[in-house]
Amino acid sequence: MTEEARNDDAVNFTALLEFLRETPNRLASFTAGLSNAELQLQNSPGEFSVLENVCHLRDLEIQGYTQRIRRILAEAEPALADFDGARMAAESDYNNEAPDVALQAFQIARLENVERLRALSEDQLEREGTLEGVGSITLRRLAEMMREHDEGHLEDLAALRRSLRKDIVI
Repeated sequence: MTEEARNDDAVNFTALLEFLRETPNRLASFTAGLSNAELQLQNSPGEFSVLENVCHLRDLEIQGYTQRIRRILAEAEPALADFDGARMAAESDYNNEAPDVALQAFQIARLENVERLRALSEDQLEREGTLEGVGSITLRRLAEMMREHDEGHLEDLAALRRSLRKDIVI
């Protein structure tokens, strides 16, 4: 790899980490000013409410991403379990959780993961594990998957927020 390509990768990874670091703040903006009823409202059956989105992201961050990062760094090519978010949501009572507590737990876990990833060397970012249902992934690819997952939920939350508060443009 050329020096220029390495520099481009570093810039792109820094931007990726910034996006991941900013996600909890974006979540906070989606929840701001909503009543408990609005936080718990689903657009349709099977779709997450705003609060369920926050709790899902928190649980995935703590039970999924944090564990995967730790294991990839500590073990040689670990087998990483899938995180069944739909099952977790069905078994949990997300809509009766405190939104501020859930958001704060997500924010703390996410910031710790971003700082852990930021501190890694290029060699460490290329460490691999095998993610169930996906195959071989590096830590760099895991960070990209985190961003892709965040983007999907942020889009869902923007649509939910618009349906709840048609007078507010986000």
